Amino acid sequence: MTPSIDTKRRLLCGALAGLPLVGLPGAAFAQAGAPLKISHQFPGSTGNDGDFRDRLCRLFAAEVEKRSGGALKFSVYPGSSLMKTNAQFSALRRGALDLSFFPISYAGGEVQELNIALMPGLVTSYEQGYAWHTGAIGKALNDLLFDKGAVPISWVWEAGSIASRTRPVILPADVKGMKIRGGSREVDLMLKAAGSAVVTLPSNELYAAVQTGAVDSAITSSTSLLSFRLEEVSKHLTTGRGKSFWFMAVPLLMSRAVFEKLPKDQQALIMTVGAEVQKYGLEAVKADDVALAAAYQKAGAKTYDLDAGAVDKWRAIARDSAWKDYAAKSANCARLLQMAEKVVA
Repeated sequence: MTPSIDTKRRLLCGALAGLPLVGLPGAAFAQAGAPLKISHQFPGSTGNDGDFRDRLCRLFAAEVEKRSGGALKFSVYPGSSLMKTNAQFSALRRGALDLSFFPISYAGGEVQELNIALMPGLVTSYEQGYAWHTGAIGKALNDLLFDKGAVPISWVWEAGSIASRTRPVILPADVKGMKIRGGSREVDLMLKAAGSAVVTLPSNELYAAVQTGAVDSAITSSTSLLSFRLEEVSKHLTTGRGKSFWFMAVPLLMSRAVFEKLPKDQQALIMTVGAEVQKYGLEAVKADDVALAAAYQKAGAKTYDLDAGAVDKWRAIARDSAWKDYAAKSANCARLLQMAEKVVA
C-alpha cells in the first residue's frame, strides 16, 4: 500500500528535526539548478500588498530558498501567466509543472472525487475545514492526491461571499429567478434546485458581467471579490466572515515526480515550510473577509452575515441535490462524503 502523505510528512519532519536548517551549507542539499516554477491563477502582489494567495506562494518560496542556503530557488507565475488555470493539475501529474496553488475542485473533471473540495453546505466554518486535515477525510484526500501524482504541501480554505447588484442573497428563496454565478458544478446544482438561473464564467470576468446585468449575483472567495473590485458594481454583500455554505479548499501542490527526485532533507524542508505558511494563509483569508465587508460599506453597499439557521436551509437543499449527485458518481465518492459529514461544524 502506498504510504499516506500524512505519514510521509511525519517521517520527513522527523528526519528534519536534527538538521540545523537555517544557514545550512548548500553542499548538504542537491546542487542548485533551474528555479522550480510555481503557477497560480490569482492576481500578483507586491511586498505586503495585493492578493494574499500570491503572497503566500512568494513567502513559501523565499523561506525555502533562505533555509536551503539557496540550493532551492523558485519563480512564481501569477494570473495563469505560465499556463492556463485548468491545465495546471494535469501538468503537475505529468511532472511538466513543479508547483501550483490550485483550487482542487477545478480538477473534478479529471478526478471526480475532488469535487468534494467545493461542496456546498459540507464545510460551513474555517474551523470545520481545517479539522478535515486531522480526520479520516483529510488523510483520504492526501492519499488520493498523492496517488494521482500531486503532493499537498500546504492547505488553505477560503470562505465564499456573495456580491449582488439587485437584492441580498441570504436564504435559498432569495435566489429564485436570479442569474447567479456559483463557482462550481456542485454549487450550481444547489442553486438550480433553489430556483436560480446559473451562469458559468471565470471569476476574472465577473466585474463586466455584474456591471452589465448579465449576472445578478456572484459567489466567490472574499479575496477574489476584493481583487476584482465588485463593490463598484454591487449594492449588497453577504459575507463569509462568520458562517458560509461555500468553502473552497485551495492547497499548494507539488508534482510528486519532482518532489521524489529531491533529497530527503529538501523534501523535509518543503513540507515543514508548507505547514508553517498554512497558518499565514488562515490569518490572511480571515483578514480579507473583514476587509471585504469594510470595502463594501465604504462604497455604500449593505452588508449581511449568515447565521446557523440560514446555513442549515442551504445545506438541506445541497444535501438533496449536490451531495446526492456526488455520492452517486462512485463508491469512493460516497465514502469520502460520509467521512466529511463526520467532521461537524
